[in-house]
Amino acid sequence: MDLLLLILSILVSCLFFKIWKLIDSKKDKDCYILDYQCHKPSDDRMVSTHFSGEIIHRNKNLGLEEYKFLLKAIVSSGIGEQTYAPRLVFDGREERPTLQDGILEMEEFYLDTIGKLLERQQISPKEVDILVVNVSMLTSMPSLPSRIINHYKMREDIKVFNLTGMGCSASLISVDIVKNIFKSYPNKLALVATSESLSPNWYSGNNRSMILANCLFRSGGAAILLTNKRSLRKKAMFKLKCLVRTHHGAREESYNCCIQSEDKQGRVGFYLGKNLPKAATRALVDNLKVIAPKILPVTELLRFMLKLFIKKIKMRQNPSKGSMNLPPGTPIKAGINFKTGVEHFCIHTGGKAVIDGIQHSLDLTDYDIEPARMTLYRFGNTSASSLWYVLAYMEAKKRLKRGDRVFMISFGAGFKCNSCVWEVLRDLTTGESKENVWNHCINDYPPKSISNPFTKMYGWLQDEDPETFKIPETFKIPDEYM
Repeated sequence: MDLLLLILSILVSCLFFKIWKLIDSKKDKDCYILDYQCHKPSDDRMVSTHFSGEIIHRNKNLGLEEYKFLLKAIVSSGIGEQTYAPRLVFDGREERPTLQDGILEMEEFYLDTIGKLLERQQISPKEVDILVVNVSMLTSMPSLPSRIINHYKMREDIKVFNLTGMGCSASLISVDIVKNIFKSYPNKLALVATSESLSPNWYSGNNRSMILANCLFRSGGAAILLTNKRSLRKKAMFKLKCLVRTHHGAREESYNCCIQSEDKQGRVGFYLGKNLPKAATRALVDNLKVIAPKILPVTELLRFMLKLFIKKIKMRQNPSKGSMNLPPGTPIKAGINFKTGVEHFCIHTGGKAVIDGIQHSLDLTDYDIEPARMTLYRFGNTSASSLWYVLAYMEAKKRLKRGDRVFMISFGAGFKCNSCVWEVLRDLTTGESKENVWNHCINDYPPKSISNPFTKMYGWLQDEDPETFKIPETFKIPDEYM
């Protein structure tokens, strides 16, 4: 009898030990953001209205129709006068980029962000276990991760991932890679570096669908420090709740709407097709279908299902009333209240049309999209790193409080839509991040008006005749824009 009790007690102890070990191991699989740092280029790289006019004027491949198109595109872009461009544009060499231009642009980014991030957290580069770098349109040998490892003298056994060609959604793809590594490797520290190299990709031709990228994309970047160490949980800022990736690369229309290519003269540029909004809408809808059940309460899901059921019954009874005759490209409302599951919306600054479309689809207020709209105005579309500028705006405005959830949505070439939800682990309302790129100007945002002076400055182009048009040799930019 005593022997039986002993065996039974051993078996029960083993069972409890395995259960405890299982629960304990899951704790090491969580993904936390320990800290992040956005890149603010130096002021000598700032693109003013005056300088934008200079860039356009010295492109001899443009005519009056292209000038009118660019004027309309810039005025409606939502971008202000304090964004940043690569240095070769200021040197007037955008038609003759070199590989070194792209590398130096990236060096300026990662020396600033990674250095500040590690110093602020008092972490040695040798403590970093995983390095993920995503820069879509620059490939060099040695690779950018190798250059980072060489500069910071990181460990020989560091796990390295180099992502290229993934577009504006690459940032969350990098986070997804780290999240999956954390499932197998406990007690690790990961560094994600996300940016885009504009130097070798500035388009100097006259294809409207390609020159549009010059109006939207600007220099920037971010470094994010992630961990699954329980010992660092109290220092962490955010915890990853879920992440969903949607890829429509199998659809020809989606695949071709956003692609790097050459024009008829062989000039390399980034093509943005007219069907881009349609492709983005499709990808967003499919992505929301997957992530909604993961982040929304059951009551909201049931309400939506009931509303959908009633709508279908009405459509059967009266098909003419149920049909929607919307103009092509009109965003469709999701019909579900995402504010029941999240408090903040961190939207990729792909352009004014992208932000407006998401606002309409998710039925968001101006307050909800203010961080994205202000980021577009102040920094432009910084590609994959734009999400972190939006997040930094929320932090600088002291909006993020413990328990809040942040919904990130990004789009990228391919065509992809990636989204995730972060939980705020502690109040981020004390202005603790002294290196926040918004700190020097946050009190000026939002401004009373986000219009730019291009119309006032170049509006006379609209009245010009293509047959007789010639820029006057005596034309001078008004002193107020110098």
